[in-house]
Amino acid sequence: MDFRFSDEEEDFRRSVRDWVNDKYPKSKVNEMERKEDHDGSNFPHEFFSDLAAAGYLGVGIDESLGGQGGGATIQAILMDELARNLAGLTWVWGISSFCAKSIQRFASQQLREEFVPAMVAGEKKVAIAITEPGAGTDLLGGMVTRARRDGDGFRINGAKIWSTMAHVSDFLLLLAKTSDSEKSSAGKTLFLVPTDQPGLVATPIPKLGMRCVGSCEVQLDDAYVPATHVIGEVDQGWRHILTTLNNERILVAALATGVLRGVMEDAIAYAKERRAFGHAIGDFQIIQFWIAEMAMKLAQAELLTYKAAWLYDNGEDAGVESSMAKAIAAEYATWAADRGLQILGGMGYSAEFDMQRYWRDVRLYQIGPVTNEMVRNMVAQSLGLERSF
Repeated sequence: MDFRFSDEEEDFRRSVRDWVNDKYPKSKVNEMERKEDHDGSNFPHEFFSDLAAAGYLGVGIDESLGGQGGGATIQAILMDELARNLAGLTWVWGISSFCAKSIQRFASQQLREEFVPAMVAGEKKVAIAITEPGAGTDLLGGMVTRARRDGDGFRINGAKIWSTMAHVSDFLLLLAKTSDSEKSSAGKTLFLVPTDQPGLVATPIPKLGMRCVGSCEVQLDDAYVPATHVIGEVDQGWRHILTTLNNERILVAALATGVLRGVMEDAIAYAKERRAFGHAIGDFQIIQFWIAEMAMKLAQAELLTYKAAWLYDNGEDAGVESSMAKAIAAEYATWAADRGLQILGGMGYSAEFDMQRYWRDVRLYQIGPVTNEMVRNMVAQSLGLERSF
């Protein structure tokens, strides 16, 4: 058993950290995130372009399709280091990665060659459109968005919600019902839906965190998608996407781990600088206990996250471990940011400092992409207990 990263992985971590500190220091990200993205004008287009120029949009993508190669571990390192400064804005990379990996794995050769190299180069943006307004966790049972055949393609009617980047993307990776089945996981199909058409409207939703990266409600009214843009087999979309969902949860765990890392850095720096009662507040036991607890939680989040990535990369079943890592890292990072706010006192409530940004961004990940309550249901089932929902 070896808990060490390889020399190549350590070199990659250092190079990403240097890149982030140089191009996206926390002060710059704080200014970026403050501006609500109502219409795409405040979306961090420069950040997306910089990710492409650095080759990061290709991490985890096959070299034959223009990517950098690598598996979930190297992706998690990238996400971890980006999130240390960028917090939730890192998900701009996560969305592109999720969509590119789904297309790479399940699309036709023609679609793979058309889309993946262009996505890696930053020339095409694809957003995820899976969640529905009336069906969050009960996505499959409550799905109403339906695709019906129309000539050489499909017409899609319905609505999606929390589709981040939909308003600035060229296509949506969209899951829709294509047939009725007693089994809720069957009869769903993945599509690449062009957004530049009158039957599709994406409207950003004002939200607590990640304010400069719009998350949208998407209305589909006879939106058209050619049959060539079906991803994988018709009616088998959920089966196709499941393995990518495990990868997504590993990356969310890495994002939360990176946030926790950034929180602890800021808490330590402030505890050394701020003075009260003739001492640096870091001399007080309660402050030391909170920071020590952050360090212990960070160690646990790292172990779970990178174990899940290792399992995934080695072809093992990582479903339970990836979900555990996501839930625990998100809870620990939110707790750490909350304690960080307390350590900063009044300045923790100020937009001038990053601690409030960390808290606002990471709180989301106890809810999405799967709630932590549903994770606990899954873990209980894996232990042989009856399904509780």
